[in-house]
Amino acid sequence: MKKKVIIANWKMNHDFYETTSYLRNLLKIIFENKINQKKIIIAPSFPFLHISNQILQGTTLSIAAQNIHQMDNGSYTGEVSAPMLRSIGIKKVILGHSERRKYFTETNEILIKKIKIALKYGFNIIFCVGETEVDREKKEHFITVKNQLEKTIFYFSLEEINSFIIAYEPIWAIGTGKTATPEIAQHMHQYIRTLFLNKYGKRRANDLSILYGGSINDMNAKNLFLQKDIDGGLVGNYSLNIKKFLKIIQS
Repeated sequence: MKKKVIIANWKMNHDFYETTSYLRNLLKIIFENKINQKKIIIAPSFPFLHISNQILQGTTLSIAAQNIHQMDNGSYTGEVSAPMLRSIGIKKVILGHSERRKYFTETNEILIKKIKIALKYGFNIIFCVGETEVDREKKEHFITVKNQLEKTIFYFSLEEINSFIIAYEPIWAIGTGKTATPEIAQHMHQYIRTLFLNKYGKRRANDLSILYGGSINDMNAKNLFLQKDIDGGLVGNYSLNIKKFLKIIQS
């Protein structure tokens, strides 16, 4: 069965105190109010992954890295490898985010290498896809997303991609305040599920968790999550505030 998932992608936000305080307060509120946790994943910045993972030990919440390098090790100043992350207990990673593609020129070829290294070390992968505003204006949004999947994930076998989560993030909606309507988001999510159906079969398609990302907030989350093929959210700015993030979780 596909799982309902909420992921907080903090990006380059929160220092040590803010990170630790947030997580401890989040746990306290969740358990005191008996909030249905479903599957909650937090993606802090690299310096605080270890302490964050320690804080969440023994709970149903878990930690994900926001990125990994495509090599095991080597002369790559400033980079972080999969075995390094595994050594501190991190087992999930976000790959393919549009900000990585845009600002760090991550191509499909690089992403294939990152998927391979993540699979080699047993990571669960949250893989992001999404079109630009120009793509949508040209009515090429389905083609763009299809290409992003066919040139990366679809090179891998059913067994290899069994634990993948897909996050659909229309690039024009990330950090802009613009949000895809529930109908627009549902249409794309349904299309993505159909692509997986055609490639990997009905069972994998039905079990696949597909999340929406792109200016999710505490006001629009409920209507988005009511859609048949939207299984949760990859939340950016609104995950930085506990009260707002909790409202999204409860949605």
